[in-house]
Amino acid sequence: MAVSTNEKGEGWNSNLGALMWALEKGTMLAGVLFLGLAAACCHLLGGMWGAYICVLIGLACGMVIGKITEYFTSFDFAPVKSIKARGATGPATVTIQGLGVGMISCVPTIVVLVCAILGCAAIKGEYGVAIAAVGMLATLGITLATDAYGPVADNAGGLAEMDPAIPDEVRCITDSLDALGNTTAATGKGFAIGSAVLTSLSLLAAFKEQAQLDVSLLAVTDPYVLSGMLFGAMLPYMFAALTMISVGKAAAEIIMEVRDQFHNRPDLVAQDGKTTLKDCIIMASNGEPIPPHMDVIPDSNKCVAISTKSSVREMIAPGAYAILAPLFVGFLVGPRCLVGMLAGGIGSGAMVAIMMSNAGGAWDNAKKYCEKDGTKGLSKVKNADGSLAHPMKKTWYDACVVGDTVGDPFKDTSGPALNILIKLMSMVSLTIAPLLKTYDKHWEFYYWGFPPLGLFVVLTAALVYTGILTWEDPIGKMLDEGEKKVESAPSVVSNKEVELVA
Repeated sequence: MAVSTNEKGEGWNSNLGALMWALEKGTMLAGVLFLGLAAACCHLLGGMWGAYICVLIGLACGMVIGKITEYFTSFDFAPVKSIKARGATGPATVTIQGLGVGMISCVPTIVVLVCAILGCAAIKGEYGVAIAAVGMLATLGITLATDAYGPVADNAGGLAEMDPAIPDEVRCITDSLDALGNTTAATGKGFAIGSAVLTSLSLLAAFKEQAQLDVSLLAVTDPYVLSGMLFGAMLPYMFAALTMISVGKAAAEIIMEVRDQFHNRPDLVAQDGKTTLKDCIIMASNGEPIPPHMDVIPDSNKCVAISTKSSVREMIAPGAYAILAPLFVGFLVGPRCLVGMLAGGIGSGAMVAIMMSNAGGAWDNAKKYCEKDGTKGLSKVKNADGSLAHPMKKTWYDACVVGDTVGDPFKDTSGPALNILIKLMSMVSLTIAPLLKTYDKHWEFYYWGFPPLGLFVVLTAALVYTGILTWEDPIGKMLDEGEKKVESAPSVVSNKEVELVA
């Protein structure tokens, strides 16, 4: 009921801010309802107004983080426009500017989080920080709905693009909704990061109590605590690296499969016995109608199978490391070192997650901004002799497409995965906390840490041996074979085909 707008479906002429306001009304209504019910509960529980203020701080913190994320990822504002402007000098400057935007977006987000943590700690201590996480997650239902809206709009645009019978106006509308979806998805990730930090801090406090640690022994100057912090700060980078590399390998395998279907699949031929999948793709890209007897259905199941198998295979290492790291650090060295590891992981993970999520969303919307301001359209205009009428616009748009390609694993894979990492490490540590309270000094029962450490080493060796963890290109042989087949083919690949395949 609250999520409604008077904006007409005018494609890129639609006001993105007005569309965003339609979704924000639903979030605000959910927040107001929650605050009312929370006030009633606090009153019935004997006037727990300190906890109520912490809930209010958490809710306000989440909404402010959402607006900060919108500023850095919406093409209505300067950060995304600055990334698009860097496209004039090529993809390198687009990538550099996007990284800079992602890094600077950490500043206001972390400042808001720090203020919320300090305020809640001053009011109700560690319990106040924990209850603030409840407040931030109070609007989780509507937040998840707006987060899921982005992929729905994106897929709707893809379907509209694949069907030549759908007019360009429909694709224009879905593109504008997709741009809004990029912002709402980034906003949802901002909520997730903020709540993950507050939740992990609460779990860290619970671990300290369960392990019966003396606070006076947890000084940052303690070499064991500091060593744990350094090790924990490294883990989000390792986790992000593994997921990024995994996306690259899976994408390369799918590209090779698509190329193989273009060139080396005689079974993918139309009823006329001549038209290939490559011909159909070129005809569709040129806007030409494809008669039923000339249509070729690609083997999309093979691409889905590659993606699915790769996702399961490549998640073995990150998932195992996230569980085993707290186990061997806690049992081998001791609980104080583990506290340092958790603190380092929370701090580092929050920074990297915010940077990756916001940079990815900004890169994506920089490409969308090229479509809105006409850069994409001008990049396709040709002269009578077939040459590009605006070659600079083509270079500009292609540079932003490269940025979008880099940003997708940033915002859709590595960034969100770090929220899981810091919460999973905290939960594993809290689970083993009762076993660690017997430690009176470091390395006291170090032999307990040998089994998880040995499993860590054996698993790593197995993954290296099977080629899952390796610097070698797993599809190098496929590339060489594909190039030899293309070179031996009698036909010459056109520039249009190369552009489509690449």
